[in-house]
Amino acid sequence: MSSATTTVPPRAVAPPGRLRAALRRPAARKLLLLGAVTAVLAPFAAARWGSGAWPDALTVDLAGPLGRANDWIIDNRDGHWLFLYFFGHISNAIITAVRGVYLVLLALGWAGVTAGASLLAWRLAGVRAAVTALASFAVCGLLGMWVPTMRTLALMIVAVAASVAVGALLGLAAGLSDRTFRALRPVLDTMQALPAFAYLLPVVLVFGIGVAPAVLATVVYAAPPMARLTAMGLRGTDQGVLEAVDSLGATGRQRLLTARLPLARRELLLGVNQSIMMALSMAVIASVIGADGLGDRVYQALSTVDVGSALAAGIPIVLLAIVLDRTTAGSNDSVGNRSGRSWAGVPQGGTGGHDRPRSRTRTVTMWAVTAAAVVALGRLTGANPWPQSWTVAIAAPVNRAKDWMVDHLYSGLPGGLGGTADWAAHYTGWVLDPLRDGLQGLPWWGALMIVAALAWLIGTWRTTVTAVLSLAAIGVLGRWNLAMDTLSQVLAAVVVTLVLGFAVAVVAARSPRVDRLLRPVLDVFQTMPQFVYLIPVVALFGIGRAPAAAAAIVYALPAVVRIVSQGLRQADPAALESARSLGATGGQQLRQVQFPLARAELLLAVNQAVVLVLSVVIIGGLVGGGALGYEVVFGLAQGDLATGLMAGTAIACLGLMLDRVTQPTKPKEG
Repeated sequence: MSSATTTVPPRAVAPPGRLRAALRRPAARKLLLLGAVTAVLAPFAAARWGSGAWPDALTVDLAGPLGRANDWIIDNRDGHWLFLYFFGHISNAIITAVRGVYLVLLALGWAGVTAGASLLAWRLAGVRAAVTALASFAVCGLLGMWVPTMRTLALMIVAVAASVAVGALLGLAAGLSDRTFRALRPVLDTMQALPAFAYLLPVVLVFGIGVAPAVLATVVYAAPPMARLTAMGLRGTDQGVLEAVDSLGATGRQRLLTARLPLARRELLLGVNQSIMMALSMAVIASVIGADGLGDRVYQALSTVDVGSALAAGIPIVLLAIVLDRTTAGSNDSVGNRSGRSWAGVPQGGTGGHDRPRSRTRTVTMWAVTAAAVVALGRLTGANPWPQSWTVAIAAPVNRAKDWMVDHLYSGLPGGLGGTADWAAHYTGWVLDPLRDGLQGLPWWGALMIVAALAWLIGTWRTTVTAVLSLAAIGVLGRWNLAMDTLSQVLAAVVVTLVLGFAVAVVAARSPRVDRLLRPVLDVFQTMPQFVYLIPVVALFGIGRAPAAAAAIVYALPAVVRIVSQGLRQADPAALESARSLGATGGQQLRQVQFPLARAELLLAVNQAVVLVLSVVIIGGLVGGGALGYEVVFGLAQGDLATGLMAGTAIACLGLMLDRVTQPTKPKEG
């Protein structure tokens, strides 16, 4: 009995052991440190500024200075030398360039443009891309959208050329200078986190309404990916190759032209591809400020909820995006295949480059003959737009189908299921409202600490500081409650997107047939501009926050499915075989092998879901989404720089914060 009373039960010593083991983990130590900091600072902050929403004492009123700047711009836009001789010349140059390209496209006619696009796609990406281009331009004409497509294409050509030039110059500077790279990185991060809609107001104030501000907004939006990938390619050059070039006595310019740029060709072409896709998306959004073309047709259809007209204009946008994507992606693949055979233009294992002038002569001759053939074809067909008798009207039947769906789905589902209107009301009342009230009722210092914990767990102290300062900047601007409203919409939509995306991705990763069936569907949904998604969801769900969330889910879902399914398919076959040999079921293999091995891809999918959902939630301000999106729309409609710019800055800060808490960062990169 005495021994029984003096023996310490094992349970009494286990908790300290588990505690010491837990404290050995970096995540536990980080949380313990943050808990200690919160215990010290929270009482002081609560006593000094309160524990509700962001305190008024810590806000800065910028409405006065921004309002005066707005008035000065409006008063001097027509007479000040800065607008007449600087911004005016930029605007005139852009308008002249777009008009010149558009006139060339009209001069080529439908046959010349179609043949030229097909030949270019064939030369850069192969026969499949050529057939895709031929069919896509033919469909644009059949839908009666040939002239709007040419207007959008003309704007795209000028905007992409400027985006690639600006991005390449910035990337060149960042790739060659560590100091420039460190200075540009936060700028590019901010530009990438800022939704496209927020770019419009500043350029409208300076350049007015029309083509020029649309092109400039597109350049600002589409140049960052080109700059990032150019810098990445230049900074990732093989050091052994650079040392070999230096040993031959090459100058800095020769080293750049003969080694670094050729070795970074894949990244450069990928940057061109990404700039094209982002420019096309922005060119459609820029229709809000007077950019003519397909985007204007979609925007006009949105204002009248005309699904048929929107689809007739949205299909050419998707086809144009697919053609441009396939052509540039195919040229990137061909460069990657050639890079294994040659370096800096000299065949490996060959006798030198004495055949290069002859090859260049053949290439120039071929392009000259192709251009002459295209021009001649356009002349022979009269250089006319697509014949009106060859068009097919789809707006009326699509609208009849939409009306039938609305009549049967909006409130008439059998079995007591209600309808889409009831689903939207339940989603708003049961999910969005409680989440918004909870975030707005959270103490401001508590929100900062939660963000700090999330950012530090997957990143470094530098990313943590960036995330906390970004959230604090929203409060300083006086947009705390609006940002919490926007954040609630983003979080709710992201959860639904991830649940659906992970479920579909698991099925696609396990079934090659499902993957093949999903691929064209994902291509279409991923290339569709955000505006197009708003029209059917407004017809089905009405006006409010629910349709904005539905559009955001559909827009972000393809990216999540692609990333997650790719990560699951790339799991180590040896690890899967080992798990199967131990008797693991399919679900156990998924949970214990594939998901852990695909952790990086899963986190990337979460990050992309957050960024894409935020971009559509902001545009949802056009359909009753409210919050920061509404303020941007209101500022743009009223020309109110103070309201629109502060809301746009708050959106950028919110996007930067969400990016930092969902993007893992290695300590050496922090």
